[in-house]
Amino acid sequence: MVCTQCGSKHVVINRKYNGQKLCSSCFRKSIEKQVLKTVKKEKLVTKNDKVLVALSGGKDSVALLKILNILKEKNIIELEALTIDEGIAGYRQEGVRIAKETTAKLGIKHHIVSFEDKYNFTIDKIMELQKKSDNPQHACTYCGVFRRQIFNQIARDIGATKLATGHNLDDEVQSIVMNYLEGNINNMVRIGYKTESSDERFTQKIKPLRKIPEKEIGLYVLESGFEVHFDGCPYAHESFRMEIGDFIREATLKHPTIMYSTLNGFEKIKPAIKKEYLQQQKGSANKTCKKCGEPSSADICKSCKFLDEIYEQLGDEQ
Repeated sequence: MVCTQCGSKHVVINRKYNGQKLCSSCFRKSIEKQVLKTVKKEKLVTKNDKVLVALSGGKDSVALLKILNILKEKNIIELEALTIDEGIAGYRQEGVRIAKETTAKLGIKHHIVSFEDKYNFTIDKIMELQKKSDNPQHACTYCGVFRRQIFNQIARDIGATKLATGHNLDDEVQSIVMNYLEGNINNMVRIGYKTESSDERFTQKIKPLRKIPEKEIGLYVLESGFEVHFDGCPYAHESFRMEIGDFIREATLKHPTIMYSTLNGFEKIKPAIKKEYLQQQKGSANKTCKKCGEPSSADICKSCKFLDEIYEQLGDEQ
């Protein structure tokens, strides 16, 4: 087996979905070319954008930071990174360490915000409280809301014009299938390369890795000599997303092109779904949370509702 690009005998990947066999150098170049092509084609950044990367220390966000750094070195964009420490014992500390080392290596300004400092509790503490609840919620329910709030606040504070996340092809296909099975059209019409909000208080989110399979991102960071941690969140196994991910991975073994066909098919029907859905949603306006002043779709935002519940539960414990 030889590299289909340069003829090298040291092939590191055999792409069954398109027949390419690539050596390390040609593989890394192909990933960077694909991501930068996506950035340009979908107009994810423009010159002088200030991009804040959501950096967990995992393979996706490290790969994203490394590739966007190519645009920083060409003086096309400014680049900073933000790591959120949710307080997950035995998991997040390693990610924070790797994030610090990666940003230091690339010379990128790094922000770290912890749930403990900002809210005075950790996600582990929330889950301890949930064990005593009559209606326990999944960790992702709380984590997602608080993380979104912190990302948006920090992006606004530093004047970032884009917030980049490391969502890959697997993530996107999981979201499409999951929301379809749940009948969640509201979430489905928002899946895409970038968010589209009429409220300027939300920094636009972009997903430059959206067309890269998860396995290839892992290989890319290893072949690039970057350390990452591959451990999954200990709470993720409880999620519906994990079940859908297992199903898609199994289907991909027999049908190598299935993730691309799912994504491309969705992109074709999305405009029609979006047009029909948004016509039914006319009249909904952006509001401001009466408690924290953050943008919200209701008088009290989801974050403040959760905070009231959690502080009440913490108070009952004392």
